[in-house]
Amino acid sequence: MAQFKFLKPPADGEGIQLRPDGGLAVPDRPIIPQIIGDGIGPDISRAMVRVVDAAVERAFGGRRKIVWFEVPAGEGAHESLGEWLPEDTLDAIRSYRVAIKGPLTTPIGGGIRSLNVALRQIFDLYACVRPVRWIEGVPSPVKAPEKLNVIIFRENTEDIYKGIEFAEGTPEARRIIALLKDEFGKEVRPDSGIGIKPVSVTGSKRLVRMAIQYALDHQLPSVTLVHKGNIMKFTEGAFRDWGYEVAKAEFRDRIVTEEELYDTHGGKMPAGRLLVKDRIADSIFQQVLLRPDEYSVLATLNLNGDYLSDACAAQVGGLGMAPGANIGAGTAIFEATHGTAPKYANKDMVNPGSLILSAVMMLEHMGWNAAAALVNRGIARAVAAKTVTYDLERQIEGATKVSTSGFAEAVVAHMG
Repeated sequence: MAQFKFLKPPADGEGIQLRPDGGLAVPDRPIIPQIIGDGIGPDISRAMVRVVDAAVERAFGGRRKIVWFEVPAGEGAHESLGEWLPEDTLDAIRSYRVAIKGPLTTPIGGGIRSLNVALRQIFDLYACVRPVRWIEGVPSPVKAPEKLNVIIFRENTEDIYKGIEFAEGTPEARRIIALLKDEFGKEVRPDSGIGIKPVSVTGSKRLVRMAIQYALDHQLPSVTLVHKGNIMKFTEGAFRDWGYEVAKAEFRDRIVTEEELYDTHGGKMPAGRLLVKDRIADSIFQQVLLRPDEYSVLATLNLNGDYLSDACAAQVGGLGMAPGANIGAGTAIFEATHGTAPKYANKDMVNPGSLILSAVMMLEHMGWNAAAALVNRGIARAVAAKTVTYDLERQIEGATKVSTSGFAEAVVAHMG
């Protein structure tokens, strides 16, 4: 375990270990680092802990328990320690392998780097995993929200998240513009900012590999590669091609491509096989609205996945009920997918659903599925009983408005 400069890890509990096969060895009392977050972070984090502790207690009768380890990051860490992301916090996540965090502040434009992006880059958390499904009773702008039930696997370390860009008018931008013209014959306006979009074989294949394995493990019908390869052939188009390559090379006897489905199988899906297909990025935005039940797992590059995950979440109630995880080889950080909402800080009124559902993903990642199922049941029944926070109450006729902590108590009461 790490030697911390100022943090004192819990005396009780043990660290999660990595097995030789890459899986997790989870003790009965795992230590889980928790970043409370900025703004509404403390409110929703308390609610999440209340729900998770109750579910674990009920599921395992006291035999198992999460030992929470609060670690600093964001505004609070900067004010007290002079650092936005202390090395002790990084060492804790590195040591204990599974962590959960509330939203963190990042100014738009100049200033500190995005802490969320920094965490993904530091730990090589290459897959942003976003399940999007409708909970019955949650208001939706579409007619049949129950038809949308997808898992989005978004590449998390390349594309725009690599952060390679140069401001207009800088020597670096001018040099690149000159290089493009002189060496490659490509004209770029001289008053342009320049960004570079790297997409690698390694990054693409490992993301698609995880998406396919997830679909097979959960007996889902399809994986769709999302790309803009009709325009960007050597980045977006390459992502598509490399995705098919890994599907055929590593999962040949368990998958069938859409082309093979019609050329070889007469349009009839072979029993027990996973369908691997692809869609142009702009097309998939139509598809998830008009034919959402034809898709189960979506594998995308970074920018497309960013847009798509939020667009899908909007169909099932918005980011307040949208969970998320950032997963790499041996390390995972689960997080609320929304912002800090500072005007609601410390008012005990916002919806903690996103963070609670992210904790469900965390429990499933740990193999504690019985506890995860109890949380899902509690949320579904609380919403069905119309016991919700203000964001949903104002849209549901006859609903009872409760606080952040009140919603947590309702979830616990409805676990059964």
